Amino acid sequence: MFDPIPENDPRGSRRHFMHVASAFTVGTACGPSLWAAGRSEALAATPQSSAASDAGQKQAPLIQIGILLGTFAGPTLEARLDAVKACGLDCVQVSLDCAGLPAMPEEISSELAGRIRREASARGITIASVQGTFNMSHPDPEHRRAGLRRLRVLAEACSGLGTSKIHLCTGTRDPENMWRRHPDNGLPAVWQDMAACVREAADIARQTGVGLGFEPEVNNVVDSAQKARRLLDEIGSPHLKITMDAANIFHTGELPRMREMLDEAFALVGKDIVMAHAKDLDHDGDAGHLAAGQGKLDYDRYVSLLHAYGFKGPLLLHGLTEGQVPGCVAFLRERLARLALAPSPSK
Repeated sequence: MFDPIPENDPRGSRRHFMHVASAFTVGTACGPSLWAAGRSEALAATPQSSAASDAGQKQAPLIQIGILLGTFAGPTLEARLDAVKACGLDCVQVSLDCAGLPAMPEEISSELAGRIRREASARGITIASVQGTFNMSHPDPEHRRAGLRRLRVLAEACSGLGTSKIHLCTGTRDPENMWRRHPDNGLPAVWQDMAACVREAADIARQTGVGLGFEPEVNNVVDSAQKARRLLDEIGSPHLKITMDAANIFHTGELPRMREMLDEAFALVGKDIVMAHAKDLDHDGDAGHLAAGQGKLDYDRYVSLLHAYGFKGPLLLHGLTEGQVPGCVAFLRERLARLALAPSPSK
């Protein structure tokens, strides 16, 4: 439950709401100069947090809206980054196939890493994370070992790329498609194989000074927040955290319990979330495949829970077309603007 805003709190006025909401939503027609002005205006309009504040007001956490760079199909890395900037976005998750390499390459030159970092920086774009997904539950041990070798290559390049986070998934026993559920996913031996692979990945992260964010995904071995909590506790590494995608956690029959499921997921792993994804779903029992705001996910609850658990990382759009980007950005900004009005929420 959220406590009501006191009557004398300036955040309770309609004028303040309209001011903040317009500041957060400005620039959604892919105009970078408008967004830059809008963000400054929003920050100025939002009450600043201060331990000495007589009113005890707190500024909502600054959640950056970003996107998976592969959403844009430009012919070059620079063209893709230009598209991100044109839509007023702050940050990206990069897959190296956007720069002409395999997504999980055997080698990343320092020249290429430096180019990616410079080109993003020149446009005011932060590289929030890089994509390091491979099938950590694959039935062939050599496949898992090859993935770990490439993960090390990626982790060693992170400093040059200008990021410290890698996005992962735990995969599935399906040998052909790591996003397809397999009937053996729940077997103890499969969990052991996956956990051993994740443990090695966490050690690579420790050695290279990066952080890993794995995503609970309904078709993967770690298919729930409960299993995500189990894996975090079992590995026990400060380098292993969570990427939350709220559209990916609903098993068959669970969608009517959406609010309860979201609350439970955040109670289990909310304090370990370092990245968040934004898409939507129209049915349970599978991962979401719709653009954010186009389906059934309770986004008001989702972003409120991110806020409640102190999340200050990137909220990254994916699963959408280029043409859907402006509308989805506006949709997220509207919801984040509401956080500027809310008092500190209780969990």
